[in-house]
Amino acid sequence: MPLFRSKAEDKVRAAGYDPARLPPGQYLTEKWPVLHAGDVPKVDLATWDLRVWGEVENEITLTFEELTALPATEVTSDIHCVTRWSRFDAHFKGVHWREIAKLVQPKSSAHFAIAHAEAGFTANSPLAAIEDENALIVYEADGGPLTPDHGWPVRLFVPTKYFWKSAKWLRGIELTAADKPGFWERYGYNNDADYWKEERYGF
Repeated sequence: MPLFRSKAEDKVRAAGYDPARLPPGQYLTEKWPVLHAGDVPKVDLATWDLRVWGEVENEITLTFEELTALPATEVTSDIHCVTRWSRFDAHFKGVHWREIAKLVQPKSSAHFAIAHAEAGFTANSPLAAIEDENALIVYEADGGPLTPDHGWPVRLFVPTKYFWKSAKWLRGIELTAADKPGFWERYGYNNDADYWKEERYGF
């Protein structure tokens, strides 16, 4: 077993967790590090909205009040960053995709979800990844509103992928028939981003 892996697992075990929860190449942190490209955007909730379009029967645009009025779901899940930190038992509150799907009625041709965020940032995932039971459109974390540096007012949470797929400052979700690599994928990050397979960079 590599020395890094052994030490990382020892730390997980000492914290009272099962080391099997830690993907390869990761280390456990209790903090929530802040990582993003560019500046934290300034958002006015009076004009903010979330658009869902593409391969759907009904395109919609929701205000923050309309989004947060939809049935809420709370999940506790682990998050894993491509920069190698993992945080266990992160708590999120938001809207599950199933509630959005009721409104937009995805077409059978919808196979991918492209998250559109502030400043033109995008992140792509298979539609199945945002249909995951623990995936959410998040507006609260750890018992309070998201902070601006973690994506306030709304971010995506895609628990089956490295955390860069969980786009901060979400402004829209486009459903597509074909995949469209996002911002980080165009800079060489792996398109699939499966942390159990250490799919960090390259296709």
